[in-house]
Amino acid sequence: MRVLVYGGRGALGGSIVDHFKAKNATVVNVDLHANEKADENIALDLSQDWTAQEAAVLAKLDGHFDGVFCVAGGWAGGNAAADDMVKNADLMWKQSVWSSAIAARIAAKHLKEGGLLQLTGAAPALGGTPGMMGYGMAKAAVQQLTKSLAEDGSGLPKGASVVALLPVTLDTPMNRKWMPKADFGTWTPLAWIAEHLEKWTTDAASRPANGALLKIVTEGGKTTTTEH
Repeated sequence: MRVLVYGGRGALGGSIVDHFKAKNATVVNVDLHANEKADENIALDLSQDWTAQEAAVLAKLDGHFDGVFCVAGGWAGGNAAADDMVKNADLMWKQSVWSSAIAARIAAKHLKEGGLLQLTGAAPALGGTPGMMGYGMAKAAVQQLTKSLAEDGSGLPKGASVVALLPVTLDTPMNRKWMPKADFGTWTPLAWIAEHLEKWTTDAASRPANGALLKIVTEGGKTTTTEH
């Protein structure tokens, strides 16, 4: 099994890299920094624009992948009255939309027939996000991209599936640092994401519907999903 993790140095990406390595998979990481546990690392250059980043990543890839997972992203707040609203929206677009579009291009060229492409949306972006407009805009774009990629003529390989994960809150070290008094039983464990990505990669019949926006909710330590 060979997979690519776009954002494999972050908390979620690192968990996915660890999980697939434990399953003896070959893992390629695309990120600003290397993940020493990955078999191959492709470093992104923030000085490059969107098209230059795409060209640089694609030039360093060969072969095919069973799964392409894009978990790159970030968060920034701000409503329309905030002075940094557009600045934050620009950052969110670069972190979530640039990465997702390049992941889609990777999948079109290097995903195996019947393979899995995973993108990362956000549950709040199913509705309005007045206090984090740039974030909501970017995640809504990723979710629309997911729907488009699931349609005939999208350019993905034959039999390939695409799903967007829409978590509410992930149980990451950074979230625990900034929200130490939160109810961690309502946060989705990173291992849950990694385990399900492996299951969906190896067993196509277990996957959510092609194009699903999979809202992930954890309550009382139990995680459930709803397809949108």
